[in-house]
Amino acid sequence: QVQLVESGGGSVQAGGSLKLSCIASGLTSTFSDSPMGWFRQAPGKEREGIAAMSSGGSIRYTDSVKGRFTISKDNAKNALYLEMNNLKPEDTAMYYCAADPGWRNAIRLFDIQEYKYWGQGTQVTVSS
Repeated sequence: QVQLVESGGGSVQAGGSLKLSCIASGLTSTFSDSPMGWFRQAPGKEREGIAAMSSGGSIRYTDSVKGRFTISKDNAKNALYLEMNNLKPEDTAMYYCAADPGWRNAIRLFDIQEYKYWGQGTQVTVSS
């Protein structure tokens, strides 16, 4: 059984930082190959992809987080991270980790339908 568990969310003031973690279980044999991403969903809005990493290690960021957020992966720990700096009130949302098992030659990294597994989310609240 595959599980993704996010942690690291919280409440910070604008300009602050947080580091989110996503620990995967049940994906040990394929974790290093699996494309993974971070998505977020604010109240009343659709879930959007903000940072993702392909099977080959290519990274994509949505424009609104470029230069502020960094995605990274530790295959030895089956962990995906999202370091978030210079947080803004508009970053307030529930943040989700997603993974699709195994190597993918092509994937639309910000398409939610491309990912088979999702975590339960961790809340990030940024006050002005």
